[in-house]
Amino acid sequence: MNISVFGLGYVGAVTSACLAEKGHRLIGVDMHAAKVEAFGRGQSPIIEPEVDDLLMKATANNRLGATLDVRQAVETTEVSIVCVGTPSQPSGTLNLEFVRKVTAQIVEAIRESKKTHILLYRSTMLPGSTRALVTSLLADLLASGQVRVYYCPEFLREGTAVKDFRDPSLVVIGTHDGGAPADAEVSEIMGGQPSILAWEGAEMIKYSCNYFHALKVGFANEIGRLCKHLGEDGTRVMDVLCADTRLNISSYYMKPGNPFGGSCLPKDVSALKSFARQQNLSLPLLENTATTNAAHQELFVSLIEKKEKRRIGFLGLAFKANTDDLRGSPLVAAAETLIGRGYELRIYDPHLNLSRLIGANEQQIQARMPHLAQLLKQDLMDVMEDSEVIVVSQKCVAFEALKKLARPDQIVIDVNGWRELSSLPWQYEGICW
Repeated sequence: MNISVFGLGYVGAVTSACLAEKGHRLIGVDMHAAKVEAFGRGQSPIIEPEVDDLLMKATANNRLGATLDVRQAVETTEVSIVCVGTPSQPSGTLNLEFVRKVTAQIVEAIRESKKTHILLYRSTMLPGSTRALVTSLLADLLASGQVRVYYCPEFLREGTAVKDFRDPSLVVIGTHDGGAPADAEVSEIMGGQPSILAWEGAEMIKYSCNYFHALKVGFANEIGRLCKHLGEDGTRVMDVLCADTRLNISSYYMKPGNPFGGSCLPKDVSALKSFARQQNLSLPLLENTATTNAAHQELFVSLIEKKEKRRIGFLGLAFKANTDDLRGSPLVAAAETLIGRGYELRIYDPHLNLSRLIGANEQQIQARMPHLAQLLKQDLMDVMEDSEVIVVSQKCVAFEALKKLARPDQIVIDVNGWRELSSLPWQYEGICW
C-alpha cells in the first residue's frame, strides 16, 4: 500500500520504519524541513533500536520518502496515518492544535483530489476527540463514504518499539460505531488480533492502559516505602505477590461492577491505612483506596434512586455468589441506605437462611438490618411481581425463570455483568455499562 505518515516523531518514525519493513511504501510528512530532509535520506529522528537500519533499508528499496507538501502526500497514497504530538497544556489538559491543523490540511487535500481515502489516527487523544474532529471537519466526507476514519492507539514502549510493533501485545481499532472495519487494509496495517471498539472506546483503552501502569508503579512504590520502613525488602515482597497469577496477576478483579466488600478487603484496607498513618508514612494511593470504593457505593445507590421508583427488589444480598456471607456486603449497605430513605425492599437470595447465620455474620445483620426476615422472600415471584426496579447482583436465579417473569415496565440494574439480562423484555442498565 501507499501510506502517508503525518508527524515524524517517535510514533511516526517507528510506524513508518515497521510498515516499510512489511513491504508498504511510505511518505513521511512533517512541518520541519530539516527533519523531512533527513528522514528522506533514511535517517531516523529518534534513537531507538533497529529504526535506523529499517529506514535505511526502506530508502534503498525505494519504499521511503518524505515531504513538506500535504497535498502531494495525500494524492499519492491511499491511507494517511496521523501521529503528530498532543502535548499537555499548563492546566494539564490536552492540546489538540497539531492534530486539528493536520486533519484540516488532509481533508482539504482529499476534497480537491475527489478520491476516497482512509484516515487513521494514532495520536493519543482523550475520549470524544476523534468524533469531535470528524463532526467539525469532515462529517460530510464520512457520510458520503469518501473518507473512512479509524482510531488505532499505539502501545509502543521506548527501547522495544520495533519489537512491540512486530509482535503487539494489544491491537485496538476504533470505528465510528464499534462495528467491523470497512477496510481490511486497516487490520493488515495494525497486525495482530485487533479488538474492535467505537472511537471513544479505542481512545479510552489507551488511557486505561497508561493509567493502570501508573497505578501499578505507584502501588509498588508505596508498598516498597512501607516495607523499607519496616526493614523488609519491598522488591522481594512484590516478587512474591506477582508469583500468584491466579488472582494477583490476572483479570480476576478487573471487572467493573460491585464495590469491593466481604470480610477481608474492607478490614485489611482499613488496617493497613491506619498502620501507615501511625508510622507517619504518606501513602496517598493506599489511603484513598477506601475512599474510591465509598464513592462507587454512593454511585450504586444513586443509580437506583434516579429511577424514581419506590419498590425495589434485590436478587442476591451476600457479598459474593454461592455464599451466605453478609459481612461487608455492598448490597447490604445499599439496602440499609434505601430502607432508611423510605424505599420498599424485597430480597431474594436462596443461599440465605437466617436461622443458620452465626457469629459476626449474624451480629452485623442484627445491628444493621434487624428486620431482614421481613424483607427476605422465599419465592422469587414475590419479589418479581411487586418490584419496579430489580437489582441483580448474583446469578442466584435460573435465567429461564427470569425470562418468564420479566416485564416491560420494570427496570433492571445489573451489578456484576450478567449480560444475558439485556435480552429480556425490561429496561436494562449496568452499573458501569
